[in-house]
Amino acid sequence: MNIQALARRTGIPAATLRKWEQRYGVLKPERTPGAHRRYSERDVLRVEWLKARLSEGYRIGEAAQLLGAETATPPRAASELVGELVEATRERNHRRLALAVDQAFALLPPEEVIANVVEPALAETGELWARGAIEVADEHHITQLVRGKLHTLLEGAQGGSRGSVILCCAPGERHECGLLGVGVLLYLDGWQVIYLGADTPLTAAAAFANAVGAHVVCVSATMSEAAARAADELAGLEEGFPEITFVRGGRGFGPAEGSRSALERLRELAVSV
Repeated sequence: MNIQALARRTGIPAATLRKWEQRYGVLKPERTPGAHRRYSERDVLRVEWLKARLSEGYRIGEAAQLLGAETATPPRAASELVGELVEATRERNHRRLALAVDQAFALLPPEEVIANVVEPALAETGELWARGAIEVADEHHITQLVRGKLHTLLEGAQGGSRGSVILCCAPGERHECGLLGVGVLLYLDGWQVIYLGADTPLTAAAAFANAVGAHVVCVSATMSEAAARAADELAGLEEGFPEITFVRGGRGFGPAEGSRSALERLRELAVSV
């Protein structure tokens, strides 16, 4: 996107964005062959992060240092960010946790955040909850903050060079962070992503896909009960909609795979369909 589109997305005037880029190095646009700046989704996240810090009373120079601009301290490693997310969750420190989530998405490319920060942090907090080390409210706290950030990345997502894909959770399934992460990666990979969300009737999802011309429907289930209930229905839908490929994902359907592995499977489908 150009700087005017970035200004519309973030609500920060183009002149201010130019100043932030030139003085603090907080934006890193690519250049077209004609030397025009083109900004990425990562730049959107960095601007949104700076806006949030300014609203908290930081000066722009201070916020740029926290962000880890080229002229300031180096960005934190993914493993450090995972530790920060987990510790903030254990402490029930909302401000620290929200800041860490914002910082992770602002410092690192979305695909790296999802694979190397979000997935391990949610897995670790899930294990802590299973052992009784944290409460279910603590696990929900970090999940909802991450979920909100991933939803933001998918809002208004365009694309489609690889095709259209429908994403939904199986009936009764409400855990959607993993599916949202895959959706963001698909969008960045050139798919037109249509996200239907949690607890979606599968017949309705298939009919919707057929109506909009999507040839792939991804169904997620983290709970074995939800996956088992969905299995028979999916088998029937595959017979009724032979032109649609139904992809099952999530540990409810079997051994879990990372978001990048799921992306590779869907790239193969993009060729076949």
